[in-house]
Amino acid sequence: MNAASGASHSHFFLGERHDRHSRRTMIVVALTAVAMVVEIAAGYAFGSMALLADGFHMSTHAGALLLAALAYRYASRHADDPAFTFGTGKIGDLAGFASAIVLGMIALLIAVDSLHRLASPQPIRFDEAILVAVLGLGVNLISAWLLHDGEHGHDHDPSHSHHNDDDHGHHHDHHDHNFRAAYVHVAADALTSVLAIAALVAGRTFDWVWLDAAAGVLGAVMIALWSIRLMRDSAGVLVDRVADPKLAHAIEDRLERHGARVTDLHLWRVGPGHNAAVISVSADEPQTPARYKTALSGLHGLSHVTIEVTAA
Repeated sequence: MNAASGASHSHFFLGERHDRHSRRTMIVVALTAVAMVVEIAAGYAFGSMALLADGFHMSTHAGALLLAALAYRYASRHADDPAFTFGTGKIGDLAGFASAIVLGMIALLIAVDSLHRLASPQPIRFDEAILVAVLGLGVNLISAWLLHDGEHGHDHDPSHSHHNDDDHGHHHDHHDHNFRAAYVHVAADALTSVLAIAALVAGRTFDWVWLDAAAGVLGAVMIALWSIRLMRDSAGVLVDRVADPKLAHAIEDRLERHGARVTDLHLWRVGPGHNAAVISVSADEPQTPARYKTALSGLHGLSHVTIEVTAA
């Protein structure tokens, strides 16, 4: 009894907050672009490496944030395009992976420039540089608030400490990696702004000019770590790594209750909060694929199912 996925159906696998994320990302693009121009100009004018590094890496963040915004628009416009076999839910993961690469390049550039400044210190106009850095931090905090929706940096939702097979710890699978990438870019900006302010204040107080460049090195290390984590998570989706092992276990458990043995199971993420599954089952008294699909109804995050049934 060969099986199928059933009648024609939608492949709309965008995240439930897709439109909200798109709008907020565009607002942050505008804010970041303005702050970027101000910080770069001030960094050159006042001789601050930390401020200049913050401004330049904010410029690349502005580009990455624009990429995120364009990814949202593209995914929405082509959500029903049959050319995309499983919809456009992974467009955001692709944009997130690209953003992670940009973050890594930013970290490298900041580290090189900061090490060069450590070797060749230059005078800094501390008062003006501190003022601009504080303004930049303000923009970063506003942007972070716009891009925060409670899912960043958490692998588990503490409000879901007990799970059954319908609520199987799926919170991590709901991550919108495109939105998360935008948030990480803004968080990286905020971090370098804080480090710049601290370094500039200490440098002004104790005449430690070298601390400005040292702050740049520390910021580069932190940004690199964030880049690696984001790259790992988004790449996992792009290569169809099983994003939710608990969901896979729940699928097997449901089908075994109906007398079937799962002989093959492919489960992968097709969008934030959406998974597809191709399943082969064997049974002594096989039922129709539709009956087995009905047995899987209610599993959170399982959006597209294809089942093949064979007699044992």
